[in-house]
Amino acid sequence: MINPSSFLRRALIADAIFSGVAALGFALGAGAFAPLFNLPEIFLREVGLFLITYAAFVGWLGSRQTPMKALVLVVIAGNAAWTLGSIALLFSGAVSPNALGMAMVVAQAIATGVFAELQFIGLRKSGDTVAA
Repeated sequence: MINPSSFLRRALIADAIFSGVAALGFALGAGAFAPLFNLPEIFLREVGLFLITYAAFVGWLGSRQTPMKALVLVVIAGNAAWTLGSIALLFSGAVSPNALGMAMVVAQAIATGVFAELQFIGLRKSGDTVAA
């Protein structure tokens, strides 16, 4: 358990909000976004459904008085992996997004990478480990 800095709390909550908005958009609007981005509807819906769980978890973690450092590190590593995976997806040939779809994937990859960095900075600003 750590004594989280307010910076870390804000970074986690902002991530949860951003992810929650994306989750609802993709889960509920996959049919509308699929042709707009030229991405598979089922792919967008599954991303949205995953993000619902992710946003709830990160929001919960950000609201804890003394979160587990390991869980914060999992979120940071997950965000870094999402960023790299998003860029890899574009180069993989598994999907063929149009220009708007590529811009959306790159923009969310950048945002996710920024959240990973902000959370890492927030973790470094946090207090020492506290007893459970």
